[in-house]
Amino acid sequence: MAIKGFQGTSLLDYPGHIAALVFFGGCNLTCSYCHNPTLVLEPETIPDFPMDDLLGELQRRRNFIDGVVISGGEPTLDAQLLPLLRQIKEMGLQIKLDTNGLAPTVLKELIWEGLVDLVALDLKTAPARYGELHTGPVAIEGLAESIRLLMDGPVDCEFRTTCMPGLVGEKEIRELGELIRGAERWMLQQYVPRHALTESAQAVEPYKAEQIEALAVVARQFVDEVGIRGL
Repeated sequence: MAIKGFQGTSLLDYPGHIAALVFFGGCNLTCSYCHNPTLVLEPETIPDFPMDDLLGELQRRRNFIDGVVISGGEPTLDAQLLPLLRQIKEMGLQIKLDTNGLAPTVLKELIWEGLVDLVALDLKTAPARYGELHTGPVAIEGLAESIRLLMDGPVDCEFRTTCMPGLVGEKEIRELGELIRGAERWMLQQYVPRHALTESAQAVEPYKAEQIEALAVVARQFVDEVGIRGL
């Protein structure tokens, strides 16, 4: 695993903020709906992006970007993550981390060192169904610990759920809602089948807008701020 990609500018999840986007290869899940399948299944086919080159690019752009979004794959699996974030922080840039939350030890260290400003944690489906998201065992106990770290800690966070029919419905929303009851923000995302990891997932028809909105009504029983992306 290594840094696999860099985009010079993209929107942060704060209005009006511009960020660079960095991708790590490899993941400890193989979600059928993943929209970055090559990063997950075949990261070795994507050339590594040397850290020194990346830091040089960020240094050149630091006057017109607000921060850096770290995504993947799953960034918390990579030994380069902490050294990279430390050097980004030295530039005075904000950092947003996208994660599946299955590596709470890494997340705790990032929070303790003050290396992240915003964490977006993906809630995939009901915990009992996480075994459906991978070809091997899933250490699901790490998810609850990561949720506690974010809900009790000082870092701004949002929880996200991609609403794939057959994987996320009202029952799953209620179970996830109980896990994050009282959280500040939960974003429900429309499922986009076009680039899904498996052919069977590519054939799944997304929810209609009114169905996503109905799931959001359920989610608001647990979290005050529930938004919808992708409609």
